[in-house]
Amino acid sequence: MARFPSSPGFWRSPVRGPRFTSVLGVVLLAGITVLFLTGLLSYAAYNPGLSPVNDKTPGKGLLGFYLFSWPTDPPWLYRLTQGVHVTLGVTLVPVLLAKLWSVVPKLFALPPVRSLAHALERISLLLLVGGALFEFVTGLLDVQLDYVFPGSFYPLHFYGAWVFFAAFLAHVALRAPAALRNLRRMREGEGEGAQEEAGGEPDFPLVTPRPADATVSRRGALWLVGGGSLLLFATTAGQNTDGPLRRTALLAPHGGADPGSGPGGFQINKTAASRGITARETSAQVWRLAVTGPAGTVRLSRADLLALTLHSSALPIACVEGWSTSDQWWRGVRLRDLAALAGHDADTAPDVLVESLQRHGAFRTAALRANQVRDPRSLLALDVNGEPLTPDHGYPARIIVPAAPGVLNTKWVARLTFADL
Repeated sequence: MARFPSSPGFWRSPVRGPRFTSVLGVVLLAGITVLFLTGLLSYAAYNPGLSPVNDKTPGKGLLGFYLFSWPTDPPWLYRLTQGVHVTLGVTLVPVLLAKLWSVVPKLFALPPVRSLAHALERISLLLLVGGALFEFVTGLLDVQLDYVFPGSFYPLHFYGAWVFFAAFLAHVALRAPAALRNLRRMREGEGEGAQEEAGGEPDFPLVTPRPADATVSRRGALWLVGGGSLLLFATTAGQNTDGPLRRTALLAPHGGADPGSGPGGFQINKTAASRGITARETSAQVWRLAVTGPAGTVRLSRADLLALTLHSSALPIACVEGWSTSDQWWRGVRLRDLAALAGHDADTAPDVLVESLQRHGAFRTAALRANQVRDPRSLLALDVNGEPLTPDHGYPARIIVPAAPGVLNTKWVARLTFADL
């Protein structure tokens, strides 16, 4: 009787086999590629080139080769890319776990290294498994707003993604030929034994030599994994939609929560109380917006801002956690007009440094690119949906910019400094 994991007979599930593993691998190949690309786009959307203000990953060097100024069109761009990233990541969890379960016997194979190619595959597998668990776990914790991991989420997830994807590409290069041969043999109706032999490791097969009684077929196991993914999709995707489907987003703390009714009845990520904002400092008697540029510093009350030319924009808010709001109707002063008030030409307005009253959390100070400042839909918003902002939505004034991540739509704005950053 096989007593040790290093013996093929120790693993007795009749479900394991190259067919099962190859199908899961192909799904992950497509899904993880999309996850990686949308993750890179999410990082670019933060405009980390506006250093050191928005740069949460110092020392990234060549890893930032692809960065570009994030566009403002279409205005729902970040809502789409980050919604796909988070929803797909959650949906793939059952597939990832099933894939790891299907190949776990290989982790105990002896000898651990049989050739140079095998050594490279083992190293890539170690980084792949570790990186996958790290990326998925930190991503899921971020979605649930449970920041229990050490350090900032941004550099951890960014660097972890590059390590994981490099290992992923190496593993695909080493194993893709065998996986494709297995799928071809599966279509041709060959048995698992022939497929196993095509994988190149007949001495430690995935197909057990001592199968236990079957409780589910391989096809049934794939249906189970697919059903689990479908369930997670159904309880997550609603956070990016409008109407009744939003209430199905049970796994999204903010996206699926009931935000209440009225003009301010849409999702709130951080409340005024949680950021240390007091009623006194946002009152009409105390609060003043400082606008700085070549003309010096101008200080404006909320009444002063309301006396300026006001404009409206219908824009959503989309957050890194994957949730988003529907379009809200914002009203306020264009950022380009405030840049002109500070001494710049509105059509050539530069970047802007935005400072908030908030005392806790990331992005107390954030920066926007010149293209975002110049967009006529970019506002220092004073009202939303026909009513003044509520404290939790950023009263007395907040930034709203098309296609920008939620944290760059700074609330409780105290100062705007227009300059090339």
